[in-house]
Amino acid sequence: MKDSVLVNDQEHCIVCGRELVNRHHVFHGTSNRKLADEDGYWVPLCQKHHTGREGVHFNRDFDLALKQRAQRHYEETNTREAFIRRYGKSYL
Repeated sequence: MKDSVLVNDQEHCIVCGRELVNRHHVFHGTSNRKLADEDGYWVPLCQKHHTGREGVHFNRDFDLALKQRAQRHYEETNTREAFIRRYGKSYL
């Protein structure tokens, strides 16, 4: 798996700074998760902010913000059309 291109500190939760983290793939599903691994579109999240009630899996706004951040990164060197071909739709 490629290092995250979205954060420099890959060992601490991006929300609270805790050290025990899970890798949250910004894009879900079997094929998109593999692409996210290839492109480095994941972020470190503690359990509370990953799968807890306050976590990204239960917070649509947080989930969308991460997807938009990744798409903006992708579009720094590619087109929106290329992003849509790769990930299936635009989040912007």
